[in-house]
Amino acid sequence: MGTVYVFFADGFEEIEAFTTVDVLRRAGMNVEMITVTPDEIVTGAHDVPVLCDRNIDNCDFADAGLIVLPGGMPGAATLEKCERLRKLILHFAAQNKPIAAICAAPMILGNLGLLKGKNATCYPGFEQFLTGALHSTAQTVKDGNIITATGPGAAMEFALLIVDTLLGKDKVNEMKEAMCVVK
Repeated sequence: MGTVYVFFADGFEEIEAFTTVDVLRRAGMNVEMITVTPDEIVTGAHDVPVLCDRNIDNCDFADAGLIVLPGGMPGAATLEKCERLRKLILHFAAQNKPIAAICAAPMILGNLGLLKGKNATCYPGFEQFLTGALHSTAQTVKDGNIITATGPGAAMEFALLIVDTLLGKDKVNEMKEAMCVVK
C-alpha cells in the first residue's frame, strides 16, 4: 500500500479533509496533505487555516496508492483547475488505482469522464457534474476504483470506506471500536 495523498486548496471543507486524514493516519497509513496552491498554508471554507505537508510541485507521487479529493467551495473548483492534479487523476484512473472524492469534489471526476457508467454520489446540487454516472443518494458509494460521498455528514463513513478498501473490514472494525463509532 502506497502513500495516500489528500489534496487541499483554499475553501476546502474542513470536516471532510480532517476526518479523512485523521482516520487514515490512525489506521497506520502514510498520509500526505498536499496543496495545489503556491502557499503551503491553506484556509478552509470555515476559516480554519492548515499547514500542508508539501506543495504539489514538490512531489513526484511515485509512491502514491490513493488520491483523496475533499469537497468544499471554492476548494474543489480550485483542485479541478490544477492541471498537474488532473493529469495525476487521469493516470490513476488508467492504472485502476483508487480515487476518493467527497461533497463537491466528485464533479472533478465527472468532468474528466471518469464516472461514465459508474455509481456515484455527491453533494446535493452537484449531480449535473457527474457526467455519465448512475447517481445514488447513498452517503457513500464505491464502484470499482472510485469512492464518492455526499458531504460533511458522510466524512467518517467515507474515511472508513477508504480504510476498508485499502486495509479490509477487520481494520475498519478495529477503528470503529477504538473511536467509539456506532456499528
